[in-house]
Amino acid sequence: MSRVAAIDCGTNSIRLLVADVTTSFDGARDLRDVHREMRVVRLGQGVDATGRLAEEALERTRAALVDYAAIARRKGVERVRMVATSATRDAANREDFFAMVRDTLGVDAEVITGDEEARLSFIGAVGDFDPSDGPFVVTDVGGGSTELVVGRWDGARAEIEAAYSADIGCVRLTERCLHTDPASEQDVAEAERVARAILDDAFAAVDASGARTWVGVAGTVTTLSAVAQNLPDYDPAAIHLSRLSQKQLEETTSELLTMSHEERAAIGSMHPGRVDVISGGALVVKVIADELAERAGIRVMSVSEHDILDGIALSIS
Repeated sequence: MSRVAAIDCGTNSIRLLVADVTTSFDGARDLRDVHREMRVVRLGQGVDATGRLAEEALERTRAALVDYAAIARRKGVERVRMVATSATRDAANREDFFAMVRDTLGVDAEVITGDEEARLSFIGAVGDFDPSDGPFVVTDVGGGSTELVVGRWDGARAEIEAAYSADIGCVRLTERCLHTDPASEQDVAEAERVARAILDDAFAAVDASGARTWVGVAGTVTTLSAVAQNLPDYDPAAIHLSRLSQKQLEETTSELLTMSHEERAAIGSMHPGRVDVISGGALVVKVIADELAERAGIRVMSVSEHDILDGIALSIS
């Protein structure tokens, strides 16, 4: 058994998982959570428009990493892996970010490819599902990108059939298209058009027609589940393995799009850092739901609290 720390630094949030990893005689790996947390640092603030990471965003991320490093030391972590995704792939001043991580955490941040991001998301997402429910299509809606991956899971190992990383997510779509609050009908129509155009390329690259089960992961999806269930607080146990129909996703998206900032902020299960981008994320999920209903006949999304963060932890050797 080894104790590892996985850090996932995305466009909107940065997350830490400290876990004990055990390896069975057949090489399968299993995780036991020791500590898990998320902070919204909005590293990708404005990067779609400026091409640069904002200084205040870098500082918010640095402050979170200072705390994460202290937690890792207290918990006796043996190995750390930090993965940085969409925002740092796109930024002109990415070296400032890398230097900050190295100085703060003592390890280098890895900027992984979209395909690797999709693979890690799939491995983390399907672990609690029955292999007979496959093939699976896993979607990871982040702040700046959305990963789409189709594969199989035999209970110990994953076999990836196809994967694609699309340049669309809750922060990117909100900043690009949703300029009023609540969003105007024109902005919503344009946002949906943009999301469909970008996701068309994803579904052209990844044939989901043979998939049987859709698994949605990451903060946008888990928040949609909490809102759809009318949970008074964010409850991971109630969210994990919950199921949302295409109709529920459409209704929840429409509800969020008509709410003001204050109304969304008053939702008990809504993290403050998601209030201004959840509508854009919900639109991305709605478009995915429409595509999977048409292409694969799948009209229900299963929600997993386990995602790329768990995949990162399992990848640490």
